Amino acid sequence: MNRKSTSTFLLTTLLLLAAISVSVIVNPGYAAMPMPPGPTLDPLTIPKYVQDLVVPPTYVPIGTDPVTGALLYEVNVTEMDQQILPPGAPNNFPMTHVWAYEGWIQGPGGTKVSFKHSPGATFEATRGIAINVTWRNKITSPHMFAVDPTLHWANPNNINMSRVMELAMQGIYPPFPPGYDGTNDLGGNPELFNAQSPVPIVTHLHGGEVQSYFDGGPDEWFTADGKHGDAYSTAILTDNNAAVYHYPNMQEPTTLWYHDHALGITRINVMSGLAGFYLLRDPADLVEPNLPNGQYEIPIAIQDRSFNLDGSIWFPNTGINPTMHPYWQPEFFGNTIMVNGRVWPNLNVDQGWYRFRLLDGSNARFYTLSIVNPATKTLLPFFQIGSDGGYLKAPVLLTTLTIAPGERADILVDFSNVPAQTKFILKNTAKAPFPAGTAANPRTVGQIMQFTVTGTTGFQNAQLIANLPTPLNPTLAVNNVPAYPTLTPTIGGNGLPLTRTLTLWEVMGMMGPLEVLLNGQKWAGNITELPQVGTTEDWIIVDLTGDTHPIHLHLVQFQLISRQKIDAKKYTAAWIAAQQAALTQPPWNIPLTSNAQPPWPLDFKPVEVPVGPYLQGMPKPAAPNEMGWKDTVQMNPGEVTIIRVRYAPQGAPVSGAGAPSPGVNLYPFDPTVGPGYVWHCHIIDHEDNEMMRPYKVQP
Repeated sequence: MNRKSTSTFLLTTLLLLAAISVSVIVNPGYAAMPMPPGPTLDPLTIPKYVQDLVVPPTYVPIGTDPVTGALLYEVNVTEMDQQILPPGAPNNFPMTHVWAYEGWIQGPGGTKVSFKHSPGATFEATRGIAINVTWRNKITSPHMFAVDPTLHWANPNNINMSRVMELAMQGIYPPFPPGYDGTNDLGGNPELFNAQSPVPIVTHLHGGEVQSYFDGGPDEWFTADGKHGDAYSTAILTDNNAAVYHYPNMQEPTTLWYHDHALGITRINVMSGLAGFYLLRDPADLVEPNLPNGQYEIPIAIQDRSFNLDGSIWFPNTGINPTMHPYWQPEFFGNTIMVNGRVWPNLNVDQGWYRFRLLDGSNARFYTLSIVNPATKTLLPFFQIGSDGGYLKAPVLLTTLTIAPGERADILVDFSNVPAQTKFILKNTAKAPFPAGTAANPRTVGQIMQFTVTGTTGFQNAQLIANLPTPLNPTLAVNNVPAYPTLTPTIGGNGLPLTRTLTLWEVMGMMGPLEVLLNGQKWAGNITELPQVGTTEDWIIVDLTGDTHPIHLHLVQFQLISRQKIDAKKYTAAWIAAQQAALTQPPWNIPLTSNAQPPWPLDFKPVEVPVGPYLQGMPKPAAPNEMGWKDTVQMNPGEVTIIRVRYAPQGAPVSGAGAPSPGVNLYPFDPTVGPGYVWHCHIIDHEDNEMMRPYKVQP
């Protein structure tokens, strides 16, 4: 559905939201909001640590492009039943129906065999060697979860979304199941709208430096029966139910991941199983030869889930404001923890070092992780050496680590001197919602997985940390002297550094949030973030909500500068007043009222309000384990978070010859063409309900 065709729907939405706007307050969050009836499987009946951790295998290419030399891969999005819950006595839990990525892996005797699993197999990419992936949609069944067509979503059947919302406001909407499935069997769908099928999908390489045609943006979706989103594109002509994406692999070695990103249904497509790792390596990397490898390097995707007695995944099908959004919940928190596709697994570890590539792949749950010996109650320390965009400037010794949805952490753990048969639990103490919600239940979501130490000698290197190169990441050093941040903002025409000031905002209803916004703007509003290629900007972002939001920018890896407290109540009043004053002017001519609230009109560019007069205390610099390239960063309530964003490749010099300059493109592709990029909250329940905005890079 294109932007022009959504204007009526969005105008209706704006009027409805305006009608229920409340006075200016700092949004209090919604940790105490009631939840609808929950899953039928009690997590306390699930035995822990009886299944082995699945280590995803590696995809193998099916060939090489004869012209470009790019390696060729084919990956299907398909359905399967998977043993996520423990099989066998005493519970004999059934298999779980999931959606999975299916591709070719190395089989016995050098053969290629098909592998499908949730999460999918891992891409092993090499810096400087491009790959082309054919992503193919083979989901022919209706969606397993409730598609909410009152959200701004892909809408492959072009149903009348304004009419859907009008009916919902009157309390006319179908229960799920069946939801909006094209029938009126259970009432609530008098006009026979079908949102459940066909299912749109599109795969995004999270953290990748990729041209926007192949970014897997929310409007680039396609269905099994060949329907396409407005921004659909393919590098090479292919089947109508597929797209070929080109990944240059020119950025720093790091842990990336891939997941679905279809507009308005990302939360349910990822919940269905669509995620996987993408590891980028560099033959010239001076760090990796020192690190554990092979069986001692393991990617670990942490995701929360809830289940029904029949083994199916449970997901909310009743909204907290159902006469606005019949099914949408502002945040999903499962009551079990799934790691690499199995609930509460065990990993046998040899006596030696391990490299764990951690991913928070959950919809909304943060994790504060520690490795605990339950017998002695002692913590096993570990080193973090990498973040979203590669190595940190130096290893950081930790005993706890907080990771948010979308973030990755590259850690080293030493089991060398641990007696055989010792067991450790990877524990979680983060509240949900984070940071001020409900404490993690220590009997369920407070536990992630178990490590059991064997008597086998593993990867040994007593001087591993001491022998790592200094600096750990050459792109985070200036003249070989470690420094952070290394980037400096571009000076604009007014002689001042380039900045933009933005806000995070919740629109509150009677029972909790109706939607969550970036700068008070909706997804379909005019594009207001238009950075110039080659420039470096400071994004100054004020969190006026009750939650920490993991904010993710496509295309770029940025640096975290600082966080600082702000008088959120006074800033909110000033920010609202500035927008109201502007809206009294042409072309809007909206009368000045005390309760005018976001969302703002679609053609309105919000007025920036400087944060300086409202700041409190001193700015806090990035923590040592955040001193690296980031594509997703935690932004806390009542704080101003500043990130420094450069529209140039990570590996570009920060100063001197070859450094980026305004208007000069150093990417191996043109980032100014195509549908553009997005920035959004990676609490994907928020992303699906307006907490995502497009941006475009200018020449």
